[in-house]
Amino acid sequence: MKHIIILGDGMADHKVAALGNKTPLQYAKTPYMDLLAREGKCGTLETVPGGFPPGSEVANTAILGYDLHKVYEGRGPLEAASIGYEMQDGDMAIRCNIIALEDGKIKNHHGNHMTTERGTELIHLLDSKLGNDRVKFIPGIQYRHLLVIKGGNKNVVCNPPHDHPNEEWRPLLPSDELLTELILKSQEILPEGLSIWPWSPGYRPSMTPLTVTYPQIRKGSVITAVDLIRGIGHYAGLRCINVEGATGLSDTNYEGKAQAAIEALNGGDDFVFLHVEASDEAGHDGDLDLKVRTIEYLDSRIIGPIYEAMKDEALTIAVLPDHPTPVELRTHVAEPVPFLIWNKEMKADSVQTFDEDSCVNGIYGKLRNDEFMQTFMKE
Repeated sequence: MKHIIILGDGMADHKVAALGNKTPLQYAKTPYMDLLAREGKCGTLETVPGGFPPGSEVANTAILGYDLHKVYEGRGPLEAASIGYEMQDGDMAIRCNIIALEDGKIKNHHGNHMTTERGTELIHLLDSKLGNDRVKFIPGIQYRHLLVIKGGNKNVVCNPPHDHPNEEWRPLLPSDELLTELILKSQEILPEGLSIWPWSPGYRPSMTPLTVTYPQIRKGSVITAVDLIRGIGHYAGLRCINVEGATGLSDTNYEGKAQAAIEALNGGDDFVFLHVEASDEAGHDGDLDLKVRTIEYLDSRIIGPIYEAMKDEALTIAVLPDHPTPVELRTHVAEPVPFLIWNKEMKADSVQTFDEDSCVNGIYGKLRNDEFMQTFMKE
């Protein structure tokens, strides 16, 4: 039996009055998710262990069955792995956003939806002005970049910019003199209204490849437009499949991602982790209509094509978010998420639709730690 996880980042939410007191997932038209829930089994999953921030780096690593207490090193090292930077002894890697500021506040965490080309240009400029033997700026994708500091201390307090939209930025500066200095100097170099914002530092993690933990996986891949997910895949022993036009936004190449997954499964992969960022970005922007559309796009343009192409094969499908990103809060929250698991031979439970409320009644109940991955790989 082959396995695929289809993950809609930030897809879960809270009930919204404008949607008739439904969540976006309940309101959206999702015939394929509902079909898989009706013919499969459901439950809820705690993806953020106590004491950890409700970030995608935590939740996605936990979903894949890793013990965060043993492997968690923040986003920085994951970004490094995804862009091919091999961390050396003494390296501290930290995620480096280019953010937008306005009237002394954080306008958004994504530099007004900065393109990769523009972000790369600006990061090279910063490295030429601020880089040295100790400090190095490395370009990533869109607004998501990397800062490496030799001998840096990972035990600094940094505030994720996506957790503080419309808040004053000065009180949120890191508890580190060098990082604060780099932020202030970047504002003198970058175009007006832009700034770097480093956060989530760490050293090189030690993660056992999934092929070692789960004998069912002999060869696996990850499909994503997000650096940190590529990094998780790298350390988990998965090859990264690049899809042209994959952006991490609502305009991503859904069909290309679906086709890449189908080809990987038909081409010898036993396991695929397919990640779509769009719903999370819509949640951070507080865009309710867009979040509903991204959920519908995931259903019709990714889940549907994969199901139709593979429904007669020996394939187990899981669908879930990594964490909720409520549009009215515009940030991640550490709450259980719904999940479904389906294959053609499965005896269904009583759940009829895929959403936050229905899945509570699923046969799997509430899972935590590595219970989801262990359960999924046995189906």
